[in-house]
Amino acid sequence: MTGQNKDARGMIISTTPTIEGQPIQQYLGIVTGEVIVGANLFRDLFANIRDIVGGRSGSYERILADARNQALEEIQAEAASRGGNAVVGIDLDYEVVGDKGSMLMVSASGTAVKI
Repeated sequence: MTGQNKDARGMIISTTPTIEGQPIQQYLGIVTGEVIVGANLFRDLFANIRDIVGGRSGSYERILADARNQALEEIQAEAASRGGNAVVGIDLDYEVVGDKGSMLMVSASGTAVKI
């Protein structure tokens, strides 16, 4: 199932425009989810130190994963409220916003469908 995932509620979410073996019965419109998170000063300091000495920044990776999951949950909730049971064509975007890039925005968009 490359590019697609099924959540606990049974909703299929996919980066592809179709779902193999699941014909789309109805298109229910574009759904979006945006999450903006602030970066913690101490995490920034330790991440910068880790960047200097090498290695991965686990704290930033967790923040990114949490923000991405929240944005995907938002589009699934919006799709469900429209009567959908899947979201296709999902696009994820990451943007640094705020004064001096102090905030991270993760946005997800896709098309709610009924399969």
